[in-house]
Amino acid sequence: MTSSNSRGFSLLELLITMAIALTAAGITAMAFVPVMNQQQTIDAYNMTMTALRRAHDQAQNDMRIYVVSFAAPGTITVTQTTTAGPVLFTSVLPSSVTFHIEPGIPTSPTVSPTTPDGFGSAAFPIDFDQGVPPGGATVVQFNPDGTATDAAGNINNGVVYMGQVGYLTRQRAITLWGATGRIRGWRLYQNGAVYSWSEQ
Repeated sequence: MTSSNSRGFSLLELLITMAIALTAAGITAMAFVPVMNQQQTIDAYNMTMTALRRAHDQAQNDMRIYVVSFAAPGTITVTQTTTAGPVLFTSVLPSSVTFHIEPGIPTSPTVSPTTPDGFGSAAFPIDFDQGVPPGGATVVQFNPDGTATDAAGNINNGVVYMGQVGYLTRQRAITLWGATGRIRGWRLYQNGAVYSWSEQ
């Protein structure tokens, strides 16, 4: 004899189970979106930092000039000797991250909270050749002696801003001190109503 307890799930029970599973999957996916976006910002920051450091170190190791060129919205190209020289490598930031300035970041080089390392007034997302008009230079060359200059031989201090449009606290910045080739990373933090840069 067949037991009446051996029947399977009803269609209604199956639909309810699927609805619960899909709802749980949707909630999980929505929770991961901010995490993934934050990770893309971190990836872009690391790519930019790596490009600058690699060009700096390669120039000293190979005893030749390496040039780093930045292009909006998110391309970094490293070449030998000049911008038209052989390409060492090219990096492209994740599509959600661009070189840009989000409204609300500090804009004063002297009054706290200041721009990263006090470079510029946050007028340009890529701003090398600090103090050399008109500003907003997008190219820096690393020399065998460890310094960073422009094509005319001027010491090239600068800052690069990046982030995701509409997200102020996802802004990152990287500064370069031309005289020593020192590269520093920055993150924007919120303290109450005040946003300020902190070295990473």
